[in-house]
Amino acid sequence: MSTLVSKIRRLTAMPTFSVLLALSASHCLNDLLQSVITAVYPMLKADLSLNFAQIGLITLIYQLAASIFQPVVGYAFDRRPFAYSLPAGMCCTSIGIILFSYCNTLPGILLAVFMVGIGSATLHPEASRITSLAGRERRGFAQSVFQVGGNFGGSIGPLLVAVIVSPRDRHYVMWFLVIAALCFAAMHPICRWYKNYLRELKATVSKEERHASLPLSKGMTVFAICIIVVLIFSKYIYMASLSSYYTFYLIDKFGVSVSASQIFLFIFVVSTAAGTLVGGPVGDRYGRKLVIWVSILGTAPFSLLMPHVGLAMTAVLSFCAGFTLSSAFPAILLYAQELLPTKLGMISGLFFGFAFGVGGIASAILGDFADIYGIEAVYRFCAYTPLLGIVAVFLPDLKKR
Repeated sequence: MSTLVSKIRRLTAMPTFSVLLALSASHCLNDLLQSVITAVYPMLKADLSLNFAQIGLITLIYQLAASIFQPVVGYAFDRRPFAYSLPAGMCCTSIGIILFSYCNTLPGILLAVFMVGIGSATLHPEASRITSLAGRERRGFAQSVFQVGGNFGGSIGPLLVAVIVSPRDRHYVMWFLVIAALCFAAMHPICRWYKNYLRELKATVSKEERHASLPLSKGMTVFAICIIVVLIFSKYIYMASLSSYYTFYLIDKFGVSVSASQIFLFIFVVSTAAGTLVGGPVGDRYGRKLVIWVSILGTAPFSLLMPHVGLAMTAVLSFCAGFTLSSAFPAILLYAQELLPTKLGMISGLFFGFAFGVGGIASAILGDFADIYGIEAVYRFCAYTPLLGIVAVFLPDLKKR
């Protein structure tokens, strides 16, 4: 116990710990605002008399903006770092929230979700870059703290919509500008630290020194990124099955009530937050490759057992699967950043965007699969996807380099 306390004290004594907390808070508030969009869909559909195809178009525009633009934004700020990039992104999100509250036409709503998506596409690669820089030798711990904030914010957004917006009307989405104001406040110490960092970097490091050499050859770097892409596929297909259809699975197979299914879903969400928090520090200590290998392939025993057990064991196995699998992303992201140390923003945007895209596409495909073959068939099929984690054995071990 005393050893654990001393480790926690050592981590919180980091000179940049307050910056990491501000980054986590910014991620939390940003993802809270992002989650408002989908939570208001039922009201939006009724207000504008939309059909499901139009709702799908809104989701498509949002996903395109939030996913595809992330590596573009990351690449742009890799070339021209800007200390106030995070507030610039939040300005886009705030404009989108205002438009979403009052626009009564489909083109206006599409513009609104596009602006919110651009805000997300700005925050994720930039905040992830600053997190890596501020984390220094504790980059895994820093990324875990950053990503836990996003997990928490995304989970409480729909709850706030249920309390603030649903009993009234869509115009009350404007109240979420208070969340945007809090996010601007959280970004202030980040911008101050990052501005000082860029000034010191420019003053002390020559242009040649900033172009760090790659740890692997170009061919091996491309090969390693291809392996990571396969791992993200395996992770997010299974995560999509749990995050989107877990409640339907419980209701269909065990006959639980809707409210009870939400409690089981909350248990799963807690497990993902805990796994994210653990994955980064373990990678700092034992290496990213080991964490990636264990977290993805190690999920397979839980996923393969889940379709064949009772309700209580399903809850236990979903917690174990969520905890184990979610510990992979901090390690995957940092491994990719270590492959391309001069392109932190671009690689962060690429993998955040790719993860979002895979999750969204997988949810849609699994929904069609469930309509045809049944919800239980989804879990029997997806149970095998963590086995793709075996390809992690081909990743070069950067810790030894």
